[in-house]
Amino acid sequence: MFKGHPKGLLVAFFANMGERFSFYIMMSCLVFYLQARYGLAEDKAGNIYSTFYLLTYGLALLGGFIADRTHKYKGTIFMGILIMLIGKIFISIPNLGYAVTLIALFIIALGCGLFKGNLQAIVGQLYDKPEFAHLRDRAFSVFYMGINIGAFFAPSAANGIRNWYLKTQGYIYDADLAGLSNSYMAGRLEDTTQLQQLADQMTGAPVANLPAFTADYMDVFSTGYNWAFGLAAIAMTISLLVFVFFHRMLPDRKKQIQEDKSIARMPWSEERPRIVALMLVFLVVIFFWMSFHQNGLTLSFFARDYTATHVGAATNMFFELKSILAVIAAIFGLVYLIRRKSTRVERIVGGALVLAGGGLASYFFGTYGVTNRIQPEIFQQFNPIFIVFLTPVVIAVFSYWNSKGVEPSSPRKIGIGMILAAAGFLIMVLGSRGLTSPANLGDMPSPDRISPYWLINTYLVLTVAELFLSPMGISFVSKVAPPRFQGLMQGGWLGATAIGNGLLFVGSLLWIRIELWQLWSVFVVCCLISASFIFSIMKRLERATGDV
Repeated sequence: MFKGHPKGLLVAFFANMGERFSFYIMMSCLVFYLQARYGLAEDKAGNIYSTFYLLTYGLALLGGFIADRTHKYKGTIFMGILIMLIGKIFISIPNLGYAVTLIALFIIALGCGLFKGNLQAIVGQLYDKPEFAHLRDRAFSVFYMGINIGAFFAPSAANGIRNWYLKTQGYIYDADLAGLSNSYMAGRLEDTTQLQQLADQMTGAPVANLPAFTADYMDVFSTGYNWAFGLAAIAMTISLLVFVFFHRMLPDRKKQIQEDKSIARMPWSEERPRIVALMLVFLVVIFFWMSFHQNGLTLSFFARDYTATHVGAATNMFFELKSILAVIAAIFGLVYLIRRKSTRVERIVGGALVLAGGGLASYFFGTYGVTNRIQPEIFQQFNPIFIVFLTPVVIAVFSYWNSKGVEPSSPRKIGIGMILAAAGFLIMVLGSRGLTSPANLGDMPSPDRISPYWLINTYLVLTVAELFLSPMGISFVSKVAPPRFQGLMQGGWLGATAIGNGLLFVGSLLWIRIELWQLWSVFVVCCLISASFIFSIMKRLERATGDV
């Protein structure tokens, strides 16, 4: 996977993987933490979630501006990691006041703004050399895979820490109990019958003082998330250490410019069409991210309120980290075993992985019951795990197309990604037919639950869309951005992501106002309009990359 690439890609890969693991621990449970700790309704928690996402990516413009002006990309990245670490230490402290939590979230967003876009810019600088230029698209696909290896483990890690803390306090996790307790404490729950039943089941005896029980349960529940945020801080520390010890493998832009003054210069007549092309792409991706990042908001609400809470043993294999890792090991072993290019050693290793992974998977399957409880946060692991599996497949497809001379340009891949995203939300339109809208349910969970495979298949299609759009978009920016604006233009890509994230509230706002199938249709239409727009300006974009 790294063969033929500069060594700096490994440093960026692992530094980014640690930071993204830390980030997605937070994002997998942030909206639930805000509701549990502060009693917020879905729309208000969604507004904070959306604003945090907006700032996390929007402040990349500031980070890019600083790095471009000083040419100290690595120094700016280091400060970003350090600031994020400070913010995550703060938010891991239990019983923080509401205002302090918001300040901690801002600190984290500021650090991410200094870090993320500039790390992408440095990866692009690795491929400015002619001998590496042809590997740029594939490099960003590999880099993107690192992001999602971290993101894959994050939801299970967050849930595992929370569940461990609940158990130490004599409780277990119950999403319905947490949601009803939140509504009860906020004064929104009129009928307490189901809450009383769940409280009695939790304690094994009738609960006489329901207010005291719900207050204690929600305090323990939210403190479990503080422990998860502590794990996020540890992951940030590891990312910091990787960068500190191995940053010398990354290019020093200031030194490059001192040695070659032409790097930072390009006539405005050449810069202007490049910047215009980038701005047009930024406009398109706003609507992709507004739709795609519903995975942590309305799609999570759907997982909690409308998706089956119990599944059979076969399905549960994909909701338990230990069993899914066993399946992954067996699959990777099988690939090495049957691949024609595998060496003898690789085939032996592959056979061992098939036997070990298959044996463990079979054992874990036997330990699961006829019905097994699943947790809504775990659905967020499917996007990153699909990315880990599908990235090599997509790279192989791109390489095959390239060998045949028919590989689409980066802008064309982005347009295809938008069409695929529309198809992903179309699955949700079909799956939501006949379900009672949240507005008619009030604060009660839905009595009608559908198969988790509706959401899983949605994540599968959205993942393919993301692989066509996101790493290709970052590659497009690194290729087209004028040398003196590399950090700023990567910040612009993330700024467009920020605006899309700032519009996430559209989902939570419509969640309690319209039918579910209508909500998902909004995202289908947004993605199709965006795809139509990008194909209408395709020639201009391809001229900017030199593909026509």
